[in-house]
Amino acid sequence: MDVSIIIVNYNTCKLTLQAIDSVYQSITKFKYEIFVVDNASTDSTVEELVQGYPNVKVIANQENVGFSKANNQAMKEAAGRYVLLLNSDTVVEKDTLDTMITFMDKEKQVGASGCKVVLPDGSLDKACRRGFPTPAASFYYMSGLSKLFPKSAYFNQYHQGHLDVDKDYSIDCLVGAFMLVRKEVVEQVGMLDEEFFMYGEDIDWCYRIKEAGWDIYYYPHTSIIHYKGASSKKKKPVKIIYEFHRAMYLFHRKHYQKKYFFAINFVIYLGIWTKFLVEYMRNNFRYSN
Repeated sequence: MDVSIIIVNYNTCKLTLQAIDSVYQSITKFKYEIFVVDNASTDSTVEELVQGYPNVKVIANQENVGFSKANNQAMKEAAGRYVLLLNSDTVVEKDTLDTMITFMDKEKQVGASGCKVVLPDGSLDKACRRGFPTPAASFYYMSGLSKLFPKSAYFNQYHQGHLDVDKDYSIDCLVGAFMLVRKEVVEQVGMLDEEFFMYGEDIDWCYRIKEAGWDIYYYPHTSIIHYKGASSKKKKPVKIIYEFHRAMYLFHRKHYQKKYFFAINFVIYLGIWTKFLVEYMRNNFRYSN
């Protein structure tokens, strides 16, 4: 088996089936298996998979265990030389698997790679080639300085906006929507950190992969479509907003807290939770009428 494709589903039946169909339409010489881990969805995903997709390996959870743990469940059973994390709201191109696995087979020092991730409007999903969220990078991003100076490498440390989206290069961080990882890397650095419920686990994993001496690569010679924010016009549940900001806190505590003075850490944590409160109130106010 060449690659084990893992899709986590939570009430996204139509999108999940679309993602699987796009994989089935791949033109590739490589062998793959597909896992779908369902996090106690209330829609018909599990039934439709069992009836219409007999080759898909389904893991049906009785509760929502989160993105990290769900992926780990499948990883424990994966037989592939590579593991591919693939979001349920994505569509791969016909050459995506072939292009990415061929690249990884050739570049043995690359521990994880990602392709170009495109949003439905044709723009780049900026999360697909990021720098690590150091205090400085986070400040430049959240303060708007990165937008004021879009071509500055200094102010665009997080979203790497100064780099050509059509060229390949080594980066810090990929996005969990499409992340191809060597099996030996998983065995060396471990699986996803399950303390991250649904955000930040990809950044944490990339950090550990690079710390272990592996390269991480952005390879835009193939792409996927990411229907990110398909339901963004709806009011966000409090848990979504909370977990997004909790992930920031967890990542900083785990990787950066010991590197900075108390005062800097205090300001960072204050900023994270202030931002959470602002987002929470904005979300409620927007849909109060």
